Amino acid sequence: MLQKILATGLALLCLLVSAAAQDAATPSTDTSASEPNPAIFTCSADVYYRYDFAKTAGNNRTSFTNSHNSFELGMASFKAEHHLGNVGMVADLGFGKRAEEFSYADDRTRFAIKQLYLSYSFKNGVKITAGSWATHCGYELVDAYLNRNYSMSYMFSYGPFAHTGIKAEKTFGRTGIMLGVANPSDLKSIASGKKYLIGQLSTTSANEKAKAWLNYHGGKPNDSTRVGQLDLVLTAAVAEKFSIGLNGTVASYQFEEAEDDFGDMNNWWGTALYLNADPSDWLALTLRTEYFSDSKGLNVFGGFDGGGSVLAATLSLNLKSGNLTVIPEVRFEKASEGIFTSAGDENSSTSTSVLLAGIYTF
Repeated sequence: MLQKILATGLALLCLLVSAAAQDAATPSTDTSASEPNPAIFTCSADVYYRYDFAKTAGNNRTSFTNSHNSFELGMASFKAEHHLGNVGMVADLGFGKRAEEFSYADDRTRFAIKQLYLSYSFKNGVKITAGSWATHCGYELVDAYLNRNYSMSYMFSYGPFAHTGIKAEKTFGRTGIMLGVANPSDLKSIASGKKYLIGQLSTTSANEKAKAWLNYHGGKPNDSTRVGQLDLVLTAAVAEKFSIGLNGTVASYQFEEAEDDFGDMNNWWGTALYLNADPSDWLALTLRTEYFSDSKGLNVFGGFDGGGSVLAATLSLNLKSGNLTVIPEVRFEKASEGIFTSAGDENSSTSTSVLLAGIYTF
């Protein structure tokens, strides 16, 4: 079934590319396509200090903040974008520990190509992109300046980070669709030839205050495993200075038990609610509450029979001065099993930490 879905997705992508190519072959009198646009450069850097009240870095089970009582460098990012008529290019480079963890599937290096892709926009509105780009799944992003919480969610940490392949995008009024074929998630290079199907359906309300994205990625990373993830993101501006975000996701795995015989479906799932308040230009607050269920022990609860779940609450302040944002943050977690360590080196079901981060972008 998965092979049929992937083949269907590839066929639809080919039809979009073919139709766009035929459209591109039509003569045009539009001279704006030859007018160059200036390059856009975005740079950012982040640093942080984290203190775990159990005095251990091992209590952090999510991405990028694996430290205790230490001043840490996050990531320096340099992103260049350029468009000439219908053609575009993006090169996004990262340096530092955060970049290394984001590109964990590559050689262990603190220099990473986070994104590198080329695009072509056809006259009929179809946009084709080829290369490597950050995942479309989830609410949070790898660059610290694009998030209101500095620490990351469980869903971000155990979902896909990036995709390398080709995708087609098309907008129909307030609705958009994306369909693509890519390497198994997070892999910029493969030897097996395995491919994933990726897709997204998005829509915006008439007043543009509410938006929704339904995301998918799935395939076979190897001959003995099937993977699929369905992800939903909702955002809404409730008032002038208050907005909410909701992210729900479920990831499914099947493992081969005998030749061409796959066992039962295993999954983990999670949901997170983001409450965002912006009382002034210099102050913003975000409360993230997340429930993460790993009943099959696929990741966080791998050593526990029957798996487990964790509830995490993170309160972050964003104090802004020009291009600088300072984020004081407190995080509390309660798990169903003793996945954390207490100050006495005993198993604990709770964890509390605070951090202070600084982010600069221009």
